[in-house]
Amino acid sequence: MLTKDIKQKIVSQFKVGDNDTGSPEVQAALLTTQITELTEHLKVHKKDIHSRRGLIKMVARRRTILQYLEKKDSKRYKKVIKELELKK
Repeated sequence: MLTKDIKQKIVSQFKVGDNDTGSPEVQAALLTTQITELTEHLKVHKKDIHSRRGLIKMVARRRTILQYLEKKDSKRYKKVIKELELKK
């Protein structure tokens, strides 16, 4: 679970405008952080099927957001992929 401080740090790093909290870049960054934390949880708790299902849903949502961003603006997409260290 992300704390308020971590969320604010991520939002400030990836925001596009001044009051931006819902841009695709911010959403993808927050999901990536949650996915990373949940992956570490699942390394310890291998039989936690419910969390695994949530992880799969988060990965699918992030993929959808990134596909949208790639169609809308490929420069922003490439920048986000580079900053989040995701491979395509």
